[in-house]
Amino acid sequence: EEYVYLRGRGPIMVNSNYYAMDYLYIVPTTKQAARAGNTIHAMLLYRRKLDREEIRPLMGQSAIPMCSSQYERMFNSTRLPGLETDTLQHLKDSKHIAVYHRGRFYKVWLYHNGRLLKPCEIQTQMQKILDDQSPAQPGEEKLAALTAGDRVPWAKARRSFFSQGKNRVSLDTIEKAAFFVTLDDTEQGFRKENPVKSLDDYAKSLLHGKCYDRWFDKSISFIIFKNGKIGLNAEHSWADAPIIGHLWESILATDQFQLGYTEEGNCKGEANSQIPLPQRLQWEISEPCQEVITQSLSVAQQLADDVDFHSFPFDNFGKGLIKRCRISPDAFVQMALQLAHYRDKGSFCLTYEASMTRLFREGRTETVRSCSIQATKFVLAMMDPAQTREQKLKLFKQAAEKHQDLYRHAMTGAGIDRHLFCLYVVPKYLGVESPFLKEVLSEPWKLSTSQTPHQLLELVDVNRFPQYVSSGGGFGPVADDGYGVSYIMVGETLINMHISCKFSSPETDSHRFGKHFQQSMLDILTLFNLNNRPSQ
Repeated sequence: EEYVYLRGRGPIMVNSNYYAMDYLYIVPTTKQAARAGNTIHAMLLYRRKLDREEIRPLMGQSAIPMCSSQYERMFNSTRLPGLETDTLQHLKDSKHIAVYHRGRFYKVWLYHNGRLLKPCEIQTQMQKILDDQSPAQPGEEKLAALTAGDRVPWAKARRSFFSQGKNRVSLDTIEKAAFFVTLDDTEQGFRKENPVKSLDDYAKSLLHGKCYDRWFDKSISFIIFKNGKIGLNAEHSWADAPIIGHLWESILATDQFQLGYTEEGNCKGEANSQIPLPQRLQWEISEPCQEVITQSLSVAQQLADDVDFHSFPFDNFGKGLIKRCRISPDAFVQMALQLAHYRDKGSFCLTYEASMTRLFREGRTETVRSCSIQATKFVLAMMDPAQTREQKLKLFKQAAEKHQDLYRHAMTGAGIDRHLFCLYVVPKYLGVESPFLKEVLSEPWKLSTSQTPHQLLELVDVNRFPQYVSSGGGFGPVADDGYGVSYIMVGETLINMHISCKFSSPETDSHRFGKHFQQSMLDILTLFNLNNRPSQ
């Protein structure tokens, strides 16, 4: 945890944090405050279940319980900047949230007379913030840029300018909140009239926003957009994406199917008018502090502007058809990514696929090195016109089988990367250099991939309710000249893709890679000669 996440001194925005998207096609209500009311309440119901230890552990192969330790720091947690390493602060409980809207920060209490606020009461509180016309205080609007830039300037600024007085009290309010909420003043989400750009913009908004309207240090920054769409930005050190995926599925299902909305799009129920108003946080941000904020924003903005993102639904076919081929859906997609990368760059590269190791206590992830010898043989065969369909299919099956084998090894503790990393950390403590480990572990992952698990809870039948499909989530590129690829298999017929890279690299282009991926998926499917093959 410390060496992988907390010791990095560069920005965590884009480089480490990741995001989750709302439903792809629908918005339960277009009223921003109402959507905030239901979803914030749904998060608090989840937190209550977590505190009462009522959340059942996920089961591997329906029999083996997965370790649940990562859930413990989901709420009431923040990452604190340090000069050499950051630390994680986790509180047992928090009775408030911190809210940001148009440059102003607020404290909103979550309880009244010993009970949790109802969705309609949270809606009222959010509406009061939206209606507040008061201006931001000097330096307040872009304050959160400190969490988006380099870690050392933020650590120094925190020590110099936020250790006493109003600033200490207000910063404490944010850092000790259950989670952070942004009432965003933009509209986001999938739009039929502009399907490509709308999803790309939505992804970039969740990944980095304006660089100062998300508190990137909080375990969860929850974002509600002007048109009722929602999203989430998660800090990475406390847990991995499947943990957020579990929370997210619960929120979306609770919001729509348990809480619901009135015909006018408001939260249901009657609000108590005696609930205290949201409190504006007070700041005294000096000129020197404002200069640090400006510098951090400049670093963050440069990073954000360089992110080339493409998010799209691959709807030609999904895991249903892949299973008819008797191939693991994940192996199928991974081989398509290998073929797409070769077509994109004309070369192979070190490829990372994240695998869970939660069969073990406090397990996090292990690396599946997808670019195997078998995968390269298959890709080269696909590029060779002289190879027959039967030869290509045989090589594909061998590559997919090898991939499954690597994945099984990674999940069961027989991977190599975490082992090598531990061997690297030991000499660091002993003050010894290991040239071999230094070289091996400094090789860049030019294709970093991750499958987001879907329907961990099975709260919604997406085959019966196809409009309630999740868009999944994504992350930034790991290497300057590489790609970050996240995908989620929804139902039997859809795969949502999230592809990131950097504009500054002449070698990469997220839209070009997306086209190569789509074509590779179709080309691999043709090898199987299925009767109802989708048309190109």
